[in-house]
Amino acid sequence: MKIVLLLLSLICASLAAPARAEGPSIPVFWDARERLPKPDLAALPRLRFLTTIDFPPFNFLDGNGRLSGFHVDLARAICAELEIQAKCQIQGLPWAELDSALASKQGEAIIAGTAITAQSRARYAFSRPYLRFPARFVTLRAKPLGTPLFEKIGGERIGVIAGSAHERMLRDLFPNAKVVTYSKQEWMYEDLRERKLVGIFGDGMRLGFWLAGTDSAGCCIFADGPYLSAEYLGNGLAIAASSENPELADAFDYALQQISTKGVFAELYLRYFPVGFF
Repeated sequence: MKIVLLLLSLICASLAAPARAEGPSIPVFWDARERLPKPDLAALPRLRFLTTIDFPPFNFLDGNGRLSGFHVDLARAICAELEIQAKCQIQGLPWAELDSALASKQGEAIIAGTAITAQSRARYAFSRPYLRFPARFVTLRAKPLGTPLFEKIGGERIGVIAGSAHERMLRDLFPNAKVVTYSKQEWMYEDLRERKLVGIFGDGMRLGFWLAGTDSAGCCIFADGPYLSAEYLGNGLAIAASSENPELADAFDYALQQISTKGVFAELYLRYFPVGFF
């Protein structure tokens, strides 16, 4: 079973298509050959996206107090693709108020990372996922792990956050690694810099921001490719519409596919994630 999971992870990792010969890879979740019908939203009076204000780089208030972030720009791109810019609004609310705001028809969609579960599917009509969060290995730049990584980390000390989905994933998919657990991310980073570990395993997005920041001091790099698994890491980010309005979720699918194939998603991804996590 573990080998099957590993193979599935490697297959999913192939979804990340290189943007160019050097530099970040752009994740691609849409088949450009699939024919999705273009929706007719002429009868839609308005489209109000609900999001939060305190989860950078996805949603935050900039220095001028304006709602900004990846989700804000993605919502605007969707409205442009659907040709309904004049009908679009984006409102920031506290996370705890999003569900009730949509239920009371204060908005038509939530773009804020609502988890896709059996329970939430009963309340919402979801678009297909537009972004997933892979697990990644990070190793010392001066002492990179070789390939195939599955063999090279056998018996080696690999750091991971205790009790996390990444710990379970590491133990299941890489049983030959010597797993070292941490309660704080900073302690794990410090041990890697001091060469007490040969690598760490965790959330690719968080690790990407650490690699790009001053705290890493350029010590380290990503090793191997991204590992994706719905079983361990969830289904990724999708837009939630009311379950009474599934056609709106279909419209989002059309717009998201077009945004992907036209390169708009790649532009947004590189804007907010300059050290790509794929």
